[in-house]
Amino acid sequence: MSSDAPLLLERHGNVAVLTINRPQTRNALSGEEVFSAFESRFAELNADKGVRAAILTGSGTAFCSGGNVADMRNKTGMFGGGAAEVTEGYRVGIQRIPRAFLTLEVPIIAAVNGPAMGAGCDLASMCDIRIASSSAKFAESFVKLGIIPGDGGCWLLPRVVGQSKAAELALTGDTISADEALRIGLVSRVVAPEELMAAALELAGRIAANPREVLRWTKQLLRQAQTQTLDQALVEAGRVQGLAHQTADHHEAVNAFFEKRPPVFSK
Repeated sequence: MSSDAPLLLERHGNVAVLTINRPQTRNALSGEEVFSAFESRFAELNADKGVRAAILTGSGTAFCSGGNVADMRNKTGMFGGGAAEVTEGYRVGIQRIPRAFLTLEVPIIAAVNGPAMGAGCDLASMCDIRIASSSAKFAESFVKLGIIPGDGGCWLLPRVVGQSKAAELALTGDTISADEALRIGLVSRVVAPEELMAAALELAGRIAANPREVLRWTKQLLRQAQTQTLDQALVEAGRVQGLAHQTADHHEAVNAFFEKRPPVFSK
């Protein structure tokens, strides 16, 4: 794996660690190589049935600074041209990232190591779970640049922190601390900077200790339920439960329960 790849991948047993590798731009989300890296890495994780959980973090001191403001100033990349061209630039550019997240089958934890600004805040919201370094900060800051959350932030953020708080963050563009992010439910844990990756790996390890098919099915149900009625969710849960009851891992878990021992799940 090239050390200059935009999204590095390391394996820690059943856990994959993805690191945004653009410290010179504070891990800004810009350029074809960055957009395609999320798509290709996620396809790689989906195909590798040995991966049961993933972690996303940033290199250097930032998690992700959002869009490249220099490109906005210079009207280059996806920010070039008139309204129609910018619309198309977003569709074939940064909007590929939230769409890629919808295809990701394994649970993913955002280990927010520093500022998560604008699209960086939305990137964290795309993950299933978020934990933060005490040095992290968050802002849905698009309004401060005279633009809107073009990467789906108005859909993502209310589903994490609720409609009222999401509106406050998006309409003010205020920056909040890691502790405030914890208070409003944007993150589930705040740890010291030097403890962040250990905490993320420990959490990912507890997830990865469970059966691989059931982990992917549970994530699928959680995501689908965001736009389903209760009846639709129940129908889909019943269908997937029928499959789960036929797996060897389910039978092993039941046997281990009665034998009072830890289960040994399939590799």
